[in-house]
Amino acid sequence: MKSVAVIGASLAGLYAARALRSQGFDGRLVIVGEEPHRPYDRPPLSKDFLTGATDDQDGADEDRLALADAEELAGLDAAWLLGTRATGLDTGGRAVLLDGGRSLVTDGVVIATGAAPRRLPGPSPTGTHTLRTLDDARALRADLARGPAEVVVIGAGFIGAEVASSCAALGHRVTVVEAAPLPLAPQLGDEMAGVCAALHGDHGVRLLTGTGVARLHGTGPDGRVTGVELTDGRLLPASVVVVGIGVRPRTDWLADSGLPLADGVLCDAGCVTALPRIVAVGDAARVAGIRAEHWTSATEQPAVAVRNLLAGRTVATQQAVPYFWSDQYGVRIQFAGRRLPDDTPEILEGSPDDRSFLARYTRGERTTAVLALNRPRPFLRLRRALGRAAQPASS
Repeated sequence: MKSVAVIGASLAGLYAARALRSQGFDGRLVIVGEEPHRPYDRPPLSKDFLTGATDDQDGADEDRLALADAEELAGLDAAWLLGTRATGLDTGGRAVLLDGGRSLVTDGVVIATGAAPRRLPGPSPTGTHTLRTLDDARALRADLARGPAEVVVIGAGFIGAEVASSCAALGHRVTVVEAAPLPLAPQLGDEMAGVCAALHGDHGVRLLTGTGVARLHGTGPDGRVTGVELTDGRLLPASVVVVGIGVRPRTDWLADSGLPLADGVLCDAGCVTALPRIVAVGDAARVAGIRAEHWTSATEQPAVAVRNLLAGRTVATQQAVPYFWSDQYGVRIQFAGRRLPDDTPEILEGSPDDRSFLARYTRGERTTAVLALNRPRPFLRLRRALGRAAQPASS
């Protein structure tokens, strides 16, 4: 294999490029990114970057978001095509089609195009935001700097909750609207999700559940948002709206490629697709039936995917235990494992009333998942134990 193209200058794309070089690939490496930026860290966008906690005396220190310094990027010896969108994949001609009618001929492809935020149907008045990219965060941050705002966050998942937390810390009045009866219940179960939902009220943020959004209202010469109309008829005043209703994998450009797609690029447990010399990683990949939208998946999958890409077949699979975290209202929420609906949560130390505790989920005698609020060290111990238990027994 003399050339490899990594499509997506993302966290997963950067880790794939690192893995290619560390595993001995010395051919031509091209990294294609739709954004104009080199790889940067997304989690701070809804937290420290939004509140200005990363500021220096000259303003926002965006350099702190960089995932690699200039020396490392130079060491990758890669050609960077930034501000360039992939529009198709010609598997017969072994080429990635790019905007502007260009094409990139390559022997191997790593798909790392990530995900895009879902949007509300209908018009989006000025002052309506999603938060996925650095440019999204810049725009939202500038809007919040206009002065005290009535902020309505639509969606109480991790991004929505983190944005609500940041907006509250900045002194804005915040309302969170969630269509489900209880946010995060699918991930944590009703009991533990209720504890996390209470964090909003602890910090003066109103949480409205069990109702959706009918439409957004906007007036004035610039059509700025003035309100959010709910499906139950209520009208919430709003001068800034943040839509956090989930994401969809960025696979539209692969529609005519022949790759099997179903809420992501379908891959086996080694991130290998049905077509030769094409692997997929990160938010765009459905690996062994699971599409995991978490930082750890984007960092752990590429090494396995690249090994299989260079081998020309699946010689390794990923055995990692799912893990995610979220920082809200000064509380770090950490979760690891695979919880099923009937698994039972048990508090091991601390108290939910204090918003600081360690819990495990059990199925019979077996621990299936662990959850912690502000208990990082004991959580790490149990997470490692889960990882050891998930490893296949040696023969």
